[in-house]
Amino acid sequence: MTGSALAAHWGLDPSVDFLNHGSFGACPREVLASQAALRDRMEAEPVQFLWHDLDGLLATSRAALAAFIGANPDDLAFVANATTGVNTVLQSLHFEPGDELLTTDHEYNAILNAARAVAMRDGARVVVAHVPFPIRDPAEVTAAVLGAVTDRTRLALISHVTSPTALIFPAAELVRELAARGVDTLLDAAHSPGMVPLDLNAIGAAYATGNAHKWICAPKGSAFLHIRRDRRDLIRPLIVSHGANDTRSGRPRFRAEFDWTGTSDPTAALSIPDALRFVGDLLPGGWPELMAANRELALTASGIVGDALGIEPPAPPSMIGAMAAFPLPADFPDEVDVRLFHEHRIEVPVTSWPVPAALGLDEWPQANLIRISAQAYNDRSQYERLAEALRTMVPTLAQPGASRIASAE
Repeated sequence: MTGSALAAHWGLDPSVDFLNHGSFGACPREVLASQAALRDRMEAEPVQFLWHDLDGLLATSRAALAAFIGANPDDLAFVANATTGVNTVLQSLHFEPGDELLTTDHEYNAILNAARAVAMRDGARVVVAHVPFPIRDPAEVTAAVLGAVTDRTRLALISHVTSPTALIFPAAELVRELAARGVDTLLDAAHSPGMVPLDLNAIGAAYATGNAHKWICAPKGSAFLHIRRDRRDLIRPLIVSHGANDTRSGRPRFRAEFDWTGTSDPTAALSIPDALRFVGDLLPGGWPELMAANRELALTASGIVGDALGIEPPAPPSMIGAMAAFPLPADFPDEVDVRLFHEHRIEVPVTSWPVPAALGLDEWPQANLIRISAQAYNDRSQYERLAEALRTMVPTLAQPGASRIASAE
């Protein structure tokens, strides 16, 4: 059903309109072939590959990724996913009773669970700042976050691109303003690499983690943890292994510990340079053109879906990357995503917001959100089919001028 000429590079089911790149990404065939070649090399001589070749291969992959995300390779470590990166930082840090970990109700459920677990361990507490949605301006994010800072705030967990609501938060401003108040930031950049231009050194967060398997389109299991140089000695990997007493001269503990946490398949991380090259070559203008094209398609799709739902886009264009989320009318049927898949062969996520881990005991979700993604293999006709399918679920949506939800204007 996909009409994009680029769709043939992916192995996605052609009978499905796949509008959910944001959840797990999708890896092109050629990048998977590169990973397979690395696996063949590893299995041909595992000792040579893992004991002698791996350090150099990891260094090459780190250098390519660092150049893409605006980082120093020495400050990067590979992890399985951004959730692992967040847990690595949180489990390494220790808090005093009464300390506060600040986050927002737009954060990912797994990250909030990790924060609550560490807060419970140390007698600290998680403070969830409410950021409105629909939203009119990035300044509303800054005001909400800074308004929740107290003299007990020790760490802020902030998304760069939010998962449930698909908003670009003003990361650099938040990091700067929080630092001015003595608060370190752990930046959840799970969606950032490959979706939006990224310069981690310029943002300046103490800690940042992001996925390569999403918008870079590397294989599953490829992600990074970035630790600012002055915080590097504070962070240990979740698994303590041989690197803890590596005696090779000139090799920092950070590098030794994170590069070897035990036997595993490192080929996903080693395939990142191939993904950067292949996906970056899909359009003549490289990554800048691809990110701009995906964003433009997401904005176009927002208009199409918003019209179907009878609402204005719930966020300004400046806060939209390659995803957009919409609140569904209250009278929409249950299991919308299941019905869309089985009845219309459309893959999109529908989730409640705020996510369960963002809610207090006496709080309930405010809305069910449908989130669309835009990647090189998508085209306008797919969102038009989604819009028509949504109209069939609630007949009144097909009436001209129908408006169900307050807009962001």
